[in-house]
Parts: sequence; structure tokens; C-alpha cells
Amino acid sequence: MTMTHRLAAASLSALALALAAPFSPSLAESAAPQPAPAPAAAPAAPQPAADLPTLVSQVKIPYEQFQLENGLTVIVHEDRKSPIVGVTVYYRVGSKSEPRGRTGFAHLFEHLMFGGSENVENFDIPLEAAGSTSTNGSTWYDRTNYVETVPTGALDLALFMESDRMGYLLGAVTQDKLDKQRGVVQNEKRQGDNAPYGLVRYLIADGLLPVGHPYRHSTIGSLADLDAASLTDVRKWFTDNYGPNNVVLVLAGDIDAKTARPMVERWFGAIPRGPEVVKTKAEPVTLAADKRETITDQVPVTRIMRNWTGPAINHPDAVPLAAGLSVLGGLASSRLDNALVRGDQVAVSVSAFAQQHEQLSFLQAQMDVKPGVDPAVAEAKFNAIIDELVARGPTQDELTRAATQIVSGQIDALEQVGGFGGKGTTLAEGLLYSGDPGFYRKQLDEVARLTPAQVQAALKRWLGRPAYTLVIEPGARKLDGATMGGWGDEATAAPITPDPKTPIEIARTAPPREAPAVAPVGALTFPAVETARLSNGMEVSLARRTAIPKVSMAITFDAGTAADGPGKAGTQSLMMGLLDEGTLTLTAEQIAIEQERLGATISAGTGTDTSSVQLTALTANLAPSLALMADIVRNPAFKPEDVARVKDQQLAGIAQERANPFGLAQRAIGPILFGPDHPYGNVGARGLPEVVAALDPAALRAEHARWLRPDNARITVVGDITMPDLLAALEKSFGDWKAPAGAKGAKNLDAAVPPARSRLVVIDRPNSPQSVLLAARVLPIRGNQGGMEALDLANEVIGDGFLSRLNMDLREDKGWTYGIRSGLTGGVGPRAFTVFSPVQSDRTADSIKAILGNLAAFPASKGVDETELQRVTEGNVRGLPNRFETNAQVLGAVLGNQLLGRPSDYQTRLPAIYRAIDANKIDAAARQYLGSEDLVIVVVGDRKQIDAQIESLGMPVEYLAADKL
Repeated sequence: MTMTHRLAAASLSALALALAAPFSPSLAESAAPQPAPAPAAAPAAPQPAADLPTLVSQVKIPYEQFQLENGLTVIVHEDRKSPIVGVTVYYRVGSKSEPRGRTGFAHLFEHLMFGGSENVENFDIPLEAAGSTSTNGSTWYDRTNYVETVPTGALDLALFMESDRMGYLLGAVTQDKLDKQRGVVQNEKRQGDNAPYGLVRYLIADGLLPVGHPYRHSTIGSLADLDAASLTDVRKWFTDNYGPNNVVLVLAGDIDAKTARPMVERWFGAIPRGPEVVKTKAEPVTLAADKRETITDQVPVTRIMRNWTGPAINHPDAVPLAAGLSVLGGLASSRLDNALVRGDQVAVSVSAFAQQHEQLSFLQAQMDVKPGVDPAVAEAKFNAIIDELVARGPTQDELTRAATQIVSGQIDALEQVGGFGGKGTTLAEGLLYSGDPGFYRKQLDEVARLTPAQVQAALKRWLGRPAYTLVIEPGARKLDGATMGGWGDEATAAPITPDPKTPIEIARTAPPREAPAVAPVGALTFPAVETARLSNGMEVSLARRTAIPKVSMAITFDAGTAADGPGKAGTQSLMMGLLDEGTLTLTAEQIAIEQERLGATISAGTGTDTSSVQLTALTANLAPSLALMADIVRNPAFKPEDVARVKDQQLAGIAQERANPFGLAQRAIGPILFGPDHPYGNVGARGLPEVVAALDPAALRAEHARWLRPDNARITVVGDITMPDLLAALEKSFGDWKAPAGAKGAKNLDAAVPPARSRLVVIDRPNSPQSVLLAARVLPIRGNQGGMEALDLANEVIGDGFLSRLNMDLREDKGWTYGIRSGLTGGVGPRAFTVFSPVQSDRTADSIKAILGNLAAFPASKGVDETELQRVTEGNVRGLPNRFETNAQVLGAVLGNQLLGRPSDYQTRLPAIYRAIDANKIDAAARQYLGSEDLVIVVVGDRKQIDAQIESLGMPVEYLAADKL
């Protein structure tokens, strides 16, 4: 797993991102709302696969490349659709370069890179004030990267700051900074270890690779090695690895090479070359014989994983293997899914993927065994499917569908210029790993030309070798994550003594440099929203965008988990989850296959106030994609066998939530805050096991008729289509849809909620290295109440963002958490204020005191200051173009406006709204709504470690059993 500076995911190469992401079949919670079964036009007939050569031809990232005398390689991609530039910096060093005794250091150093340099006190404040996205970084085996997306006028500032930490860092790195970031990283490790199956990442690498192999130790490292890291290590790592000759810089967006070159020369040109990073030997390893290991952990179901190492990303077998594993367990219609989840029903989820790296890959297939099934029986079927694919290979149709989904996904990635998954990452990784920024096209061309014989041969070469099988069974956790993740020979090797913390002179390495001024930004361009109605009265909204040849669409229904209320929690989710599990004419497998052939994605979801079915489709395939979507929405079959199967999956999902500390806190908070009489007082979308278990096809059909119907729905579309063409296509699919005879559902969002009162609610979770805290209070305001922007900005100041007071205190200053965030729920009904954070167990009470202290101080003793005010007002204004770069972002904004009754041009009004908010208004909002009084605080942790601490707080305490939620 990539280790990140903040809580975000990172990618490998463009193809690896598309192929390697683990597939996890949707649980019922992910399902979308569907209208009552009504006679639709003829259901979608099987469609031909999308034209792969045409699709691949649409994936284009033109670029120019140059190199400075000091070896810095620069790639520039021009994309003028928005006045922003993605800045992507890749260093050719990662955790595989770490020596014994210093595991986790590459990632720890990445954290230090955000702590300021010789001419920059804080890396985040100036950039976010200038309108940048939150700056971020990540570390994996082969590289470390840093990303931000800035308004064009702030590009000079971003380049100054990136160059300052590349060339002038050491004069600003102190022992205090090192110690604080060490604490943050250790809590990041504890957070990962604390999750169900959280120790698997260590065991797989240990089982596949020998001690000393560069890919064996985890990127997060061991606690002992992190404790041993010293300022001497910091200086050596910087001078050995962070020279410009080991760097790829990509500028993608509103920029061209002619303009960029003098800017890059100005800021980076004087930085001297460093040593070349030495590439270590790190070949795939073939086990001498099959290996097997079984552990117990605090998990709800048995997980069986079969693992191999595989070839490097540039190996001729890399693309065939990735495609073959997608057929095995990545597609929605994968072999494992069809046979084990839908067919024999011995598993509740399956996946298979190739996690590709520069010098090897990790190949994996896994299944979560259905409760009540003999794991040995399930494993025999699991292995038989893998062996069958290896022996005979995939069909051409399977390969074509896999390739279509991969290419369609890469077209989506063309919308983003920066960030971890944008065009900057694609170009940088192509050059870094393969010597070619355009390597993504070679991969896509190859995947489009694959034959079954090529894939079968690659699978046989690599999956025909001995495998490492790991089985995780429910039981007590006997392994300690704190001792895992290191080199692997700690038990036999002489311990490495940490360097003494002797003072190291901290001095400037160069004369001071002045940061450049930031240019003004233009007015936000947000697409106009057109509206119309179908012949049956359904409202249609369209925001036209032509950046990519795709359309994103949502059919939203006034339902959501609020339609369940506490008494029927899980009903809406199960009904939604069954929509794509079979229509009157198509099976679940046929539905999945049709989506894959079309390059479309249809998903269903249940929010608080709405349920929705969403579609992402290629514009050229919109008509057949809509026909399939309409069949799913209008004609769900609710066959008894499908209902039984999806119920089992949803019940397994509830068990997973109860095993997860984050899931437990989230399940607990709704009933506590809103009580048994309010629609919001339920445990969340998956619901209660007794409710889900009792549902039958008749009840689900009635639920569908009550909520998923044309008189309770609206259609919202963003993308490359005109309104006349859209209406013509929608009329064919939805225009003849009529509401059923019964009344549509209703929700009483005015129901009373319990009075707020301060108390602690403790949920015992033994053997937890962290406690999860969730503090909350219902506010006397509703989600659709206008004029609350000052409250939103006050929330940003206190807890919503990396630079918020809570995060800077508990993470950056104290190092007790990997991250803390506050939020304001956004439902139509009563809103709630929440604060959420995992914290190290021995600081549970101290963290609660710190949270309450920060809330009490704002604004009583510490009102918003000038820097905070500028960041959340003018900084937000400057950053608005970053928020609406993709179709999905625009769709989310339009749906939010509709839900809360805001005007369709609300986003273009935000600059004036923000600029009219002063410090007094923010302080007043904080004083009225964000104080420390009457907060209920849910604590999920090990009572043996936290009870004495909790008692010291002097607050009323209640206890909840995890299995009652």
C-alpha cells in the first residue's frame, strides 16, 4: 500500500492503475435506487463490444520534454480547458532503497519535506492561500512523489517552493520536526494495523520474499526502525537521493514548454547535481514449493489469499498477466465472481489483480468465504477456477471486455491534469519506470491487441509456479503489528543501536531567496445548467462539457437511508443492491458483461436523503448504455435466489463494519444523536442484521414501488452531449415510464431528536493499538437553510483540512494521530457537527481534552486570524477551478445544489459570498455552533488500555456492545 503524507491514495502507472486496483464486488450498500417495476421498452439486447482501436486513439497526452544542465528532467503537457496547472514531482527513490535498520525512512523523509525549508516556513500555508489543492506526497517501493494543482498565476510560487525543498532543505530540519513527524508516521502505521486484515500486508511480503530483498519490508517500516531514525539519516538520505538528476518534474495544464522553461531554469537551475540513485537488484522470486500459513485475527469471515511474485512492469508478460488477472477476479463478470459469489455461493467477495512495480509485481487472488460454508470446500473451488484459467486461458470476449474497461477508465483519467491519478502522474511514471512518458499508449495498444493464447501462456509461466497461500480465520489476534514490517532478521541479527540525539548544527546552505508574487485569477467558469422535462414529467438537467467523449449521469430518488428510519435500517440498501443482480430478462452476469462490452459503468448508491443510480458511458455508446440502465432501474427481478445471495453479502458487510473500529463508531453515532423516532437515527446503509435477514422479494418489490418511481425522480447529466440529443435518448429509455398506483414514500424529517448532552460512549475493541474518537452534536439548523457559508468556513478553520487547528495541534504538533477532521453533515434535515480521529491508545484522554480545548478556544480566546481568514476566503476563491475539473466533480456540485435548493449558478456566486464574509462572521458562527458543549463522544478502543484514562475525564460514561450495533 502506498504511504501518503495525507490520507489519500496514490497510483502506479496509467495501466497499472487501471488493472491493478483490487476488485471488490459491490455490497448492497453500493446499490442504486430503482424505480418501481414498470413495463419498459424492450430490454437492452446484447451489444457489440466498443471499438477498441478507436477508444485507444482517443487517449492522448501530447507533451514536450527538456532537461536542465543539472539533470532535472521536465515534461510539459498543455491543456487549456481550465486555468490551472498540475505540478507533479517524482524522485527516483523509495522504500526499496532503504538499508537494514532504517525501514520506513523514505516515507518518514517524505513527511519531513512538508515541514518547511530554508526560505519557506510552512509549505502548505502559502500554496493553499494561493488557491492550490491540498499539497500531498506519497511513497512506495520505487519512488517518492509530491503533487499540487495550482491556479496558473501561482505556478511560479509552486516552482519556487518545490525547488526550495529540493535544494535548500537541510537548514530547516530540526530534531523537533523529526520527532513530531516520527509520531505521525507511527500513528499512520497503527491505523493500518488496527483494521481487520491489517497485518496481511506484512505477511504476504514475508511469505514471498527472502530477508534482505528490497521489496520485502513494508513501506511503512517497523516501529523500532522509525524510532532509530536520526538527523544524520535525514542528511544522508537528502544528499544521496534528492539531487535534481534523480527527479522528473511534470507541468500539465494551462502552460506550454516555451513559457515553462525559463521559470524552471530560474528556480531549479542553480541546484547542483547529486549522486545517481543506485538501482538495487530486486528480481521476482520463485518459491521452492507451495507455502501455506494460517493466522487468526479479529475478522468476521475467513479470507483465503493465493500469492505469487511476478514480472517487472516492462516485462513482456506484464500486460498479459494484468489482463488475465482482471478476467480472473477484476471484472464485475470475473470467473471468480460468477462461479463463487453468484454460482456456488461459497464466497461473499472475491478479487484478483497484478500490483505492478518497476522490478517485480505482486500477483494475488483472494476470496472471503461465506459464513457457514466449509472453508476447505470453498478453497477447493477457488483453486480449481484459478487452475482452469491457467490451463485453458481466457476467451477473446473476456479479454475484449477487460481491455474496454481499462481504456475507458484511462479516458476518465484524462480529465485531471495533476494529483495522484492525473496526466502528470501518467507521464512521470512512464519516463521513470520505462524511459518513455508515452509508455501508457504502448500498454493500451498492447492490451487492445492481446490474444487468449498470449494471456494463457503468461498465466502458465507465472501462476503455474508454487504459491504462498495465506488464510486469515476469525479469532484472537496473536500477532503484533508493532513488531512487523521491518527487514525480517531482527530476531537473529545483532540490534542496530540508534544514533544518539546529539546536536547537529542547523545552518543555511545558501543565501535567502524571495518567494514570487501570485498573479490574480479570473472568474470561475462553471457550465450553465439547462433544464427540460420528459413526456412523463421527469425533470432533466444538463451541464454540457466536451473535454472527454463521455457522459456522467445520475437518476436520483427522494429516498436514502432516511426512507428506512431506525426500524427498517438496511431495507433501502438491499433493494438498491439487487437492481443490477437481475432484471426480468437479464441475469447479473449478463448485466455485468453488457457494461463491460459498452465501456460503461452503472452503479447504485444509498445516501442519507437520496438513493441514486449513476451511469458513466462513452458518448458514442450512450443509447445502448441508457437502455441497459433503464432495464436495471425499471425492471429488477428480485428473484428469491438473488435476494438470498445479496442478503448474505449484506450481512457479511455488516459483520465487517462491526469488526472495524471506524465502522463501529459510524454505526453508533446515528442512533445516539437522532434517537429512535427520527429518520436519521439509524446505523447506516447496511442496516441491522435482523432487518436484512427478514426481507423477502415481496417486501423489496413494495419498497421499489414506493420509492423508485418517475414521480419521485430526477435525471442529471454532465458531459459531451447536447440537450436535444440527450432528450431523444432519454425518451426512448424512460419517457414511457409511468408511476405505479400506490402512493410514493414519505419521510418526516421534522421528527423530534433527543436533547444534546455531554457524555462518553465507549465500545470495547480488544487489542486495538489506537482508539477511534467520534464526537458529534445535532445543530439547530437544517441542510437546506441558506446563508450558512460563514459556518462552513468556521468549520474549515477548526477542523476541515490539513491546516485546520485540530490537525495542526493533534497531528503536526503532538503527533498523536495520522489525521483529524471535523465536518458538518449535509442532509436536508437537521445538520450535525462532527469531529473524527483515530489516536494512539495511550493518548486517548489527552486527545479528547485537546479536542475540547480547541473547540472551546474558538473564538472565546482565539478568534480567526488574518492568515486563516485569507486562506478560507480568498484562498477558496482562487481554488474554485480545482474543484470542478472533472465531470464527476461537476455532477456532484449540481446534485448538491438540487438537494439543498440552491440556484444552478451557485458556484459562480461563491467568490462574492466568500469575499463578503469577514472575521466577525466566522467567529460568530463558531461561537454559535462549534463549541465544546453538549458533545457526545464515541470511543472505540481497548478498555484495558483506556478505562483509567476515560475515568480521569470526569464525564458521564456509557458502554455499548459491538454486536448490538
